[in-house]
Amino acid sequence: MNRIFLIGNLTRDPELTETASGIKICRFSIAVNRSYGNTEDKKTDFFNIVAWRGLGENVAKYAKKGNKVCVVGSVELRTYDDKDGVRRTAMDVVASDVEFLTPKGYSSASSDDGYSSGYSSGSSSSSSRDSGRPQLQPFDDDSDIPF
Repeated sequence: MNRIFLIGNLTRDPELTETASGIKICRFSIAVNRSYGNTEDKKTDFFNIVAWRGLGENVAKYAKKGNKVCVVGSVELRTYDDKDGVRRTAMDVVASDVEFLTPKGYSSASSDDGYSSGYSSGSSSSSSRDSGRPQLQPFDDDSDIPF
């Protein structure tokens, strides 16, 4: 089974082109954080994504650099000869579904995880910045524990 699920931020605006036969193709890339070992150790992986036809048109129309997306698709390896004649291998993710995770109307802003989250209300106050997110209320429920 060849299936991949990625959540990350677009590193550049999507590029919509057309094949010689008129089929729309959208190319974009996303940055995905990966932690290993100690939780403070993070790496960022960059994935090239290809979306075809209507899906590609929607990505080009509604997504932009910095937006957070979830991409579901398959991995495709291709080989080619570079300008010096050296054989190279490249990996693309061919998208079968793209979910837009940045709310409509939000502009890109830097977040704590090292890349743009797309969540910004335009104010520097942390209380107004978090106003669109659910707030957890503390409570003490230890009185009902049966053990």
